[in-house]
Amino acid sequence: MRYIILFALLSFGTLQAQVKVDLTNFNRKNGATASVKGNIVSLSWPAGTGKTGKIILDLSATQPVFKSIELQEGKNNHQIAAALDPAFVLTVGKRDLISQNGWNIFFDKVPKKPFKAHNIEFVKQSASVHSIGTRTVITIGSMKAPDFSGNFEITIYNGSPLLNIAAVMTTEKDSTAILYDTGLISKTATWEKIGWNDTREQMQSMKPTLGDSSKNLQVKYRTVVGENSEGSLAVFPAPHQYFYPLDEAFNLKFVWAGNHYRKMINGYGIGIRQDLYGDRRFVPWFNAPPHTKQRLNFFVLMSAGNSSAVLEEVKKFTNNDRFSSLPGYKTLTSHFHNEFIMQVVLADKPIPEAPTFIDVMKRSGVDIIHLGEFHYTAHATGPDSLRLKELHALFEQCERLSSKDILLLPGEEPNEFFGGHWMNFFPKPVYWVMSRKEGMPFVIEDPKYGKVYRIANEREMLELLKKENGLAWTAHARTKGSTGYPDKYRSADFFKDEHFLGAAWKAMPADLSLPFLGKRVLELMDDMNNWGDRKKVLAEADLFTIEPENEMYAHLNINYLKLDKLPEFKDGWQPVLDALQQGKFFSSTGEVLIPEFTVNGKSTGEEITLSDKNVNVNFKLKWTFPMNYAEIISGDGAKVYREKIILDQTLPFGEQVFHKSIDLTGRKWVRLEAWDVAANGAFTQTVWIK
Repeated sequence: MRYIILFALLSFGTLQAQVKVDLTNFNRKNGATASVKGNIVSLSWPAGTGKTGKIILDLSATQPVFKSIELQEGKNNHQIAAALDPAFVLTVGKRDLISQNGWNIFFDKVPKKPFKAHNIEFVKQSASVHSIGTRTVITIGSMKAPDFSGNFEITIYNGSPLLNIAAVMTTEKDSTAILYDTGLISKTATWEKIGWNDTREQMQSMKPTLGDSSKNLQVKYRTVVGENSEGSLAVFPAPHQYFYPLDEAFNLKFVWAGNHYRKMINGYGIGIRQDLYGDRRFVPWFNAPPHTKQRLNFFVLMSAGNSSAVLEEVKKFTNNDRFSSLPGYKTLTSHFHNEFIMQVVLADKPIPEAPTFIDVMKRSGVDIIHLGEFHYTAHATGPDSLRLKELHALFEQCERLSSKDILLLPGEEPNEFFGGHWMNFFPKPVYWVMSRKEGMPFVIEDPKYGKVYRIANEREMLELLKKENGLAWTAHARTKGSTGYPDKYRSADFFKDEHFLGAAWKAMPADLSLPFLGKRVLELMDDMNNWGDRKKVLAEADLFTIEPENEMYAHLNINYLKLDKLPEFKDGWQPVLDALQQGKFFSSTGEVLIPEFTVNGKSTGEEITLSDKNVNVNFKLKWTFPMNYAEIISGDGAKVYREKIILDQTLPFGEQVFHKSIDLTGRKWVRLEAWDVAANGAFTQTVWIK
């Protein structure tokens, strides 16, 4: 018996042992304060004008890690929440690395293969506090799940009552795909009300009870709020990074609230979630390559106000889910298979005066929509009577729905003649059929439609682009139906021609270990630059339905074209294609903007001559989330060089002009990327070096 008692005492002593906190790399000059007393760690930071944020952490084994989350405004201290623990559910599936294109795969159906969900175990064994510019990072070890291990991490940002909370997890297992659900839970009645915006942007709420079963909620702005008499705490994901690529931007109830979430989490909580089965098409989840640090993270924002007040503050980080207007620029979004023509106009259905997809785009801050109609739904190769009728209906509706506020432009993903998948874009309505029988002419004059082209091969497709001053580019390069492209045709005449623009960028695949999005095409952009053909890369959405209730913003991206005004449809839209062809644009997720970028005074699409070893790189950034870094990327025709500019001194909601002198000896091109702490970002086109 005495041995049992001794073991119990030793075990109890272990549970109550003080956790050592390493403050070696904490810089008291960055504005934050940190103190340790036993197992209690207190941190405070300047959280905006007249505001101080404070978190009190309890490292005791049996106590919630968030003893208190507080916000001080003037002399008033508000305890926003207390006695909270993080909760993480990690769902692990199998990635297909064999049948297609390795980690770049999209055509994977992970939830149709065996998968398992695990609670991530959190054991408080060690802790450190360190400063990174104006940020303070608290790391607590350790966290574990089958085949995964890592640490718990909290980041606080000076200038805002904003926190990022993460399980940073690593696996050694190959061929792994993951999802994660997460949030904050309590065993006590922490909140008096749970609030959210529904998809009609109406504020909704419910009163929580500890006996409530968890509910998955369809919300706008990806946010759920816990409110008490002292204030509110909003939980929300990174607005784009958390959403792995899908064909549909369905709103799949991305937040949860209640008790015993997924019958796995013990406590009442609020948090973010993913639907395991996505849009029920191709569902690739997130890549988790071996030895990478996957950041299973979410953001928390505090307010002394109610749910509506804190939600208004959250919305500012995505400009109310709207792409901000920028003087001298117009916004273009591309690649939508909305199929309005085939599913409504030519389907004998009532044609709405104002289709909902137009309103969705207007509310998103889009000026120009480039469609990808007739995606395996129409008669691309004829017969002529159907093909020309379909094109006529497309042109007619685009003109009808265009206005001084928005330009709806026809486009297709033809996928004929060149190889792989590609998009086309003409500067005016062009009638063409994707087939030509022997003996038929290349072009005719049709009494109803005017000039009509018939295309039989790659050479004639290029000839059509030249005659009508059109553009083509590789859609979803190096994945989907373009696996292996444009690499396979990089030596072809049509690819080298100026009418073949280049390729399109999208955050696909998804990998939570990367501090940026869209590695696949950013690497291709550097490759194409080194190939020497002076190609461009625009952002593409590559989505199907566009509806008000959809989670559109998470899956959208945008191109900012240097245009002073929108062309009128009736006059053609050559200036839009000119801006693309000349490289007079930058692309963005929306939160980071690059309104200015020059190298020795020359902007993107232009050429400089090196007269000195060093060149002057000037650029301006605007942002919402605190910035992470900018990167000046250059190449010599073979290698790629990167000069990273760490931006950890930035605060939320800022703008700044940067001046850098760098050595570009031997380089042939240079471009810029900029990324914030939520992996939102922007990238420019290229400046060429003679």
